[in-house]
Amino acid sequence: MRILIIGGAGMVGRKLAERLAKDGRLGTREISHLTLQDVVAAEKPAGAKVAVDIVTGDLSDPASAPKLVASKPDVIFHLAAIVSGEAELEFDKGYRINLDGTRYLLEAVRQAGNKPRVVFTSSIAVFGAPFPDKIGDEFFTTPLTSYGTQKAIGELLLADYTRKGFLDGVGIRLPTICVRPGKPNKAASGFFSNIMREPLAGLEANLPVSEDVRHWHASPRSAVGFLLHAATIEGDKIGLRRNLSMPGLSVTVGEQIAALRRVAGDKVAARITRIPDPAIVKIVDGWPRNFETKRAQALGFAAESSFEEIIKVHIDDELGGRIV
Repeated sequence: MRILIIGGAGMVGRKLAERLAKDGRLGTREISHLTLQDVVAAEKPAGAKVAVDIVTGDLSDPASAPKLVASKPDVIFHLAAIVSGEAELEFDKGYRINLDGTRYLLEAVRQAGNKPRVVFTSSIAVFGAPFPDKIGDEFFTTPLTSYGTQKAIGELLLADYTRKGFLDGVGIRLPTICVRPGKPNKAASGFFSNIMREPLAGLEANLPVSEDVRHWHASPRSAVGFLLHAATIEGDKIGLRRNLSMPGLSVTVGEQIAALRRVAGDKVAARITRIPDPAIVKIVDGWPRNFETKRAQALGFAAESSFEEIIKVHIDDELGGRIV
């Protein structure tokens, strides 16, 4: 089978590619070709058991998507997007990449005519306040950011193209992925990872919101698991409602820090500074805090059960099991 990862140079795309290249199969089917696309060149996974092609290009260029799907991939993972804070600050860029790029991809798939499984990474940003104590599967999407709006439109397009039989789509609303490896990015949610990652590496990190802010999290390891499961689950089991909120863990920032202290000690937790950022506070105030993901869990999706577990995943996967 042929697999295309759009956004293959990103953190989740890289980890997904490494897993697929190592396994050499997706579900019960062997992988013959793996194509990694992004605006910058993705890294070819070390020790790949399958043929790997690296493609650079901008999905928001109308000529890009038809070339990507010309080989008629069996599974397409659409991970490409600009992040929440950047989409909010740069309105035109956000709609060009997050919405136009998605529409061009789906339309190119329709024209190719082979009806692949398309896994679209959406976001819990499709939901907007006021919220119930837990957002269930019946809660409506009323995003309060441009990023959330772009993702919500993408969900609708995915469902409609699936309904029409042009593709077999599954949209997964990812929790905030924590702890993200690498350097801080422009995501408004980046501080959730920053206040874990930098202290564990011996560096200071700033907390721009209060410790009572509650949010929904899962690890990068869980994110890859969501993607793999979404690519292999039978479409008939999902039904007509093709977009699912993924399982996760609801904790306050204070509970995050307490978990960090239990795992790594007071010295590490003391590396967190506290300087409020009104712009970040305003964005975060409109985000969901807790979910009840019965549909996804019944379909076999699963995530961590404690924030200590999330921290330990980062230490094992990114720090070689060591704390500075």
